[in-house]
Amino acid sequence: MVSYLVKRLLTMIPLLIGITIICFVVIHLAPGSPTDLQTELSPHASVEARERLMALYDLDKPVHVQYMLWIKKLATLDLGHSFSPDGRPVVDKIAERLPITIIINVLSMILIIAVAVPLGVISAVRRDSLFDKATTIFVFVGFAMPTFWLALLLMILFGVNLGWLPISGIRSLNYEYLPAWQQHVDLARHLILPVLLSAFGGLAGFSRYMRANMLEVIRQDYITTARAKGLSERVVIYKHALRNALLPVITILGLSVPGLIGGSVIFETIFAIPGMGQLFYLSVMSRDYPVVMGILFIGAVLTLMGNLLADVSYAAADPRIRVSS
Repeated sequence: MVSYLVKRLLTMIPLLIGITIICFVVIHLAPGSPTDLQTELSPHASVEARERLMALYDLDKPVHVQYMLWIKKLATLDLGHSFSPDGRPVVDKIAERLPITIIINVLSMILIIAVAVPLGVISAVRRDSLFDKATTIFVFVGFAMPTFWLALLLMILFGVNLGWLPISGIRSLNYEYLPAWQQHVDLARHLILPVLLSAFGGLAGFSRYMRANMLEVIRQDYITTARAKGLSERVVIYKHALRNALLPVITILGLSVPGLIGGSVIFETIFAIPGMGQLFYLSVMSRDYPVVMGILFIGAVLTLMGNLLADVSYAAADPRIRVSS
């Protein structure tokens, strides 16, 4: 198991380098420059001022030289300083926003697992029933519905028409003056819509995948043998079938990490949540290369770690994978 883990860690290094190279090149191919907002919008900015800014940010050097300078800083865990007027370290800007994004994504994943697994199991056990057909319609709607459109509908319904939930931010204006228990309630009310929106698409796909796994498992011979021994249907389904059907789901959990992180850009921007997704969007619009690369690097690391956790968990559950590797 240790040798398997070491091999997986070593293969992550070239993958991470390749991801950073591709992201760095694509960012620099995008139109616009970080100096545009500081020079083109100012009537007093001269060509010399623009050139000084380019030299200050090392943007006058070739792309491969800029990448090597960024890698050297990254080797010392330094993500550089933002190109924005505040010039703050990228690590500090990300550290302020990362906890909110992690909390929302973790809550979304918990909601997906808690709802999708029972839905998939019941749909498989009651195949072609009314419940199965209803969940199938729900899955198709979940796959087809655009996230931003659903977010606007939820904001109009629960925020504008009914007035039940807030539609922007993560805290109310009077948050600091509320008692401790009301602060928790206020935070929870602000998280309901973003968490539901983040989990909706994954909930649809995950439940369908769980249903397919259960249908495959309950057709196996050992399930028939368990029923022939006189075991109750509950024991057969939840003790024998479900445990084996969950093994492939472990891999899907790891692969779903990048989807959740990517979706943060959409719902954090729509709901004005000060998370890493909103910071990424604002940084892309302003061509703040250090912040964009810092967020992409952290997202790549989290994605690779999620895949590694899925592989290790799968290898721990199925020894044949360790042997074959």
